Amino acid sequence: GERPYPCGDCGKGFNSQANLLRHRLTHTGERPYACQLCPKRFTQSSTLRQHLLVHRRIHTGERPYPCPDCGKAFRQSTHLKDHRRLHTGERPYRCGDCGKAFAIAVRLAEHRRIHTGERPYRCQACGKAYRSFSNLWKHRKLH
Repeated sequence: GERPYPCGDCGKGFNSQANLLRHRLTHTGERPYACQLCPKRFTQSSTLRQHLLVHRRIHTGERPYPCPDCGKAFRQSTHLKDHRRLHTGERPYRCGDCGKAFAIAVRLAEHRRIHTGERPYRCQACGKAYRSFSNLWKHRKLH
């Protein structure tokens, strides 16, 4: 279909102004939708809703996505997709600086911060900053 709304940063076209504005958040880094149960923030309300479903599954223990290779089950279909790459050996995400490859996109994003020095996850209690959300989460348990 027609995509008359181009992004000024990357040139990607969109079929509506609303979709373009939503996309622009990926360039600005703005994450206006905050989870009330953990420190995560999101660019879209729909992504926050999906995230809240994961919190609910943590409490119910529900893991509706089993791996057909080993039987390990996951709360999210995307986590199963990432996990399956462990069986296939596929590592489609490669660092442009050093060439290291990753099976999961978020691991590449975390790795890139080694090169950039970025530490976007800050402890609200003491101000210490981390490259990954999981490291912040581990640190928060110390307070």
